[in-house]
Amino acid sequence: MQKLTKPARLNPGDKIATVSLSWGGAGDEEVRWRYDQGKQRIQEIFDLEVVEMPNTLAGSKYLYEHPEARAADLMDAFAEPDIKAIITNIGGDDTIRLLPYIDFDTIRNNPKVFLGYSDTTVNHFMCYKAGVSSIYGPAVLSDFAENVEMPEFTQHWLRRTLFDDKPIGQIPTAPIWCSQWQEWAGGDPDVARDFQPNTGLDLVQGAGVIEGQLIGGCIEVVDWLRGTELFPPIDEFNDSILFFETSQEMPAPANMMAMLRNLATIGVLQRANGMIIGKPYNNAYYDEYQYEIAKVLAECGRQDMPVLYNLSFGHCEPKFCVPYGAQAQIDCDAKTFSILESAVA
Repeated sequence: MQKLTKPARLNPGDKIATVSLSWGGAGDEEVRWRYDQGKQRIQEIFDLEVVEMPNTLAGSKYLYEHPEARAADLMDAFAEPDIKAIITNIGGDDTIRLLPYIDFDTIRNNPKVFLGYSDTTVNHFMCYKAGVSSIYGPAVLSDFAENVEMPEFTQHWLRRTLFDDKPIGQIPTAPIWCSQWQEWAGGDPDVARDFQPNTGLDLVQGAGVIEGQLIGGCIEVVDWLRGTELFPPIDEFNDSILFFETSQEMPAPANMMAMLRNLATIGVLQRANGMIIGKPYNNAYYDEYQYEIAKVLAECGRQDMPVLYNLSFGHCEPKFCVPYGAQAQIDCDAKTFSILESAVA
């Protein structure tokens, strides 16, 4: 795998941009309160100055019809020297339509913190193609704007990842979890979601201690990217640790099997050193996914691959951050996951 350029760490007072790169609901009248709440948290909790790009709040109808406007916001945010980080408002399902308007040199020549998850996997692979490490993590509408308060677990790992240039270290599973949906359009910010006690990490298979560089994302979106110019050359997966998680669509176990088989067919699973899997959305198919993972790995001769399951990233709250290209470690005996270097320089 190539060595990715790390962005500079953030400091209190830095200016960060929010962007709507897929669904544009942050600018819709009935959801705007949610964006404002997330923006306020970024400013008050992390002491960052938030600015919107010209189309950040243009609304879902306009942004659906104008992918070039979404892409222009992204390119301008990377190009603007005063902007030190870019945080996505939310994912969606059509970030891929930005691809014709992306200038990879703009990203390559202006590395900075880029943060988001879900359909934002597409943007992360844009950064990867440009040789820049981005960070799979919280979004404005879902995490920073969490009802009542932002979970301390999420706050802690954001600080460790974005503001600290020391190795991130061992990351435990969060003590609680929640995927409960509460309506954003006209929703009540004072009604807390129901968080539940979390279980620990499960070892699907494997033994010993392995290391590798992190690459992955929302597995459905990774599957969409196969065959596009954004999907890395197959050798980029050599000695990697794959990280995958599932979306709110809660793909059926048979679909999980098919997506993993596709990755085996093109040689990805055979090249990786290990795999970590995020807690499934709403804990759906918790046991069934483990069965399908082990089944597909056996089919392609990878019964030896360490697989750690139920990590707190992706479509569950609270969550930690996963920096692309960072060296990480799975300890099967201790059932621990660690990121051995910093995400920022």
